[in-house]
Amino acid sequence: MQKEAKSSYFDMPALDVSVAFPQATPASNFPKSSDYYQFDDLLTPEEQAVRMKVRECMEKEVAPVMTKYWEKAEFPFEVIPKLGALHIAGGTIKGYGCPGFSITGSAVSAAEVARVDASCSTFILVHSSLAMLTIGLCGSEMQKQKYLPSLAELNSIACWGLTEPDNGSDASALGTTARKVEGGWILEGQKRWIGNATFADILVIFARNTSTNQINGFIVKKDAPGLQATKIENKIGLRMVQNGDILLKKVFVPDEDRLPGVNSFQDTNKVLAVSRVMVAWQPIGITMGVYDMCHRYLKERKQFGAPLAAFQINQQKLVQMLGNIQAMILVGWRLCKLYESGKMTPGHASLGKSWITLRARETVSLGRELLGGNGILAEFLVAKAFCDLEPIYTYEGTYDINTLVTGREITGLASFKPAPLRQKSRL
Repeated sequence: MQKEAKSSYFDMPALDVSVAFPQATPASNFPKSSDYYQFDDLLTPEEQAVRMKVRECMEKEVAPVMTKYWEKAEFPFEVIPKLGALHIAGGTIKGYGCPGFSITGSAVSAAEVARVDASCSTFILVHSSLAMLTIGLCGSEMQKQKYLPSLAELNSIACWGLTEPDNGSDASALGTTARKVEGGWILEGQKRWIGNATFADILVIFARNTSTNQINGFIVKKDAPGLQATKIENKIGLRMVQNGDILLKKVFVPDEDRLPGVNSFQDTNKVLAVSRVMVAWQPIGITMGVYDMCHRYLKERKQFGAPLAAFQINQQKLVQMLGNIQAMILVGWRLCKLYESGKMTPGHASLGKSWITLRARETVSLGRELLGGNGILAEFLVAKAFCDLEPIYTYEGTYDINTLVTGREITGLASFKPAPLRQKSRL
């Protein structure tokens, strides 16, 4: 039986967005950056230079391909050499091939990556501000010399394994164990939501020492027998980030790969204090990109015979976004200065991360409204940023948990655990 010929009307590929919607420029051609309160004036010449270098690379190399990879939930390995050439991995670590930035320089570089693509910024932050920083702060001299130079060039990639299926916010209760044996340790347990897990060359893993009951840290090689990492599928945000489930079944780690500076959860918190500052700069960068996109879009898109930028309600929303971003930047900058002067407390970092992500949520929501129907298309950045912000609002301490960290600091009373169950009142 002869097949009926189909009309060429059917099964055609999607129109290029420039043809389908010629009235506005897509995010593959990234908009010009705004600096309304002249934040650059607060930066040193070195910090300004790294900011511009990262911005140029992200706009030129990542913006044209990010939507394609985000939609497919695949990591853009093609951009790793370009990110490596920026020499930003390692952030504040001095020596060992690392850049030795001020924390402000490291923060603004993270923001510039996130301005174009949040997934790439999460990749860098997991690798640099968690894994590399743990080795830098808690590793032996031999471990620093062995691992940091290659990690700094992105010739090898790292991930950081703290979170578990049963222990997220209550991370200090982790159940992965480390048992001492001759010449090393046997690790057993499970980790979840670990960024870069599926392709990392080394894994920084936290486990409970069965002898001391304290948290220790270990460097695990990707080819270690008994180690398995699989991708978590079907995420709605940070789709390019390869989050994984890690299974450790009698994984042997030699003594030389135990991190000597991790002897309790307090040592882990030293790393989290710095990374929480860095994570606070991710939503700052994301909202900067959303504002820049909306600003350009409103001037290009015309309705009722005028650009959308001419309507009062749109201007009000745009100004509200702008005000939020200026305040977020100043809180983030102050956090960096407190850290540099040795005055930053865990409560400072937690308030900064929680408040900034809350304001960022509001800002990207306004941006999605301003773009109307195009606000749900990844090609115009805002929909993608809207989704990418959700996991950032949650990781490195949820909004609620970070609020309680600050609450404990200002009241002296911890309220993380529920009140004990009581019998009914007699009243």
